[in-house]
Amino acid sequence: MGVKETSERVIALHATAASRCFGGPSHRSAPRHCLRPQYLALRCCLCSHSRHPLSHARDPLSHSLHTMAQQNPIVFFDVSIGGRPAGRMKMELFADVVPKTAENFRQLCTGEYKKGGVPQGYKGCTFHRVIKDFMIQGGDFLKGDGTGSMSIYGDKFADENFTIKHTGPGLLSMANSGPNSNGCQFFITSTKTEYLDGRHVVFGKLIDGLLTLRKIENVQTGPNNKPKMQVVITECGEY
Repeated sequence: MGVKETSERVIALHATAASRCFGGPSHRSAPRHCLRPQYLALRCCLCSHSRHPLSHARDPLSHSLHTMAQQNPIVFFDVSIGGRPAGRMKMELFADVVPKTAENFRQLCTGEYKKGGVPQGYKGCTFHRVIKDFMIQGGDFLKGDGTGSMSIYGDKFADENFTIKHTGPGLLSMANSGPNSNGCQFFITSTKTEYLDGRHVVFGKLIDGLLTLRKIENVQTGPNNKPKMQVVITECGEY
């Protein structure tokens, strides 16, 4: 089998699994075999009884929304693998294209958003799912296993737009459980994943720290693509 034929076959498998698992019915009604493939990695298993009201009445965007006239925000993650520092990932957020999605991520990086006076966000959160040559997924600081979700806007918020495509490695995109179900979980691509276009909102890109991404991508994993060594966001914030 030639390289081209093999590549086309891999893309077809990705696309088939993505269309079957991302865009179909809820995880409760999905067939068991649909829940097993690695491509379910981007799906957040949201609990219907879980509701996370806003901690304050004002619009979270009103405080520090970066408009198109301003420079896009730059945020960072310091990451450890197995308790040892692995490096920093520096990311630009596309506030000029998806301001609401970018602001949600930014505030969860800085800890500005609070519930009951307690900062909510990614510090101390893990990358709970890693798939080599596909993506790394994290952001579930509620439960740590991919089932938790919240946002600065409440329980979840709508897909802002699909203007930016999954054209290569280092792109930040929202994990979801179907249309208009964005929360706190995200993934960073490690390769081109065009079969996710129109299903997941791309809201940023890695501008420094590709080596750190590769280190995470190469961590050994067990069941459900969970890293065998903890991959932790030890510090995060905004430049």
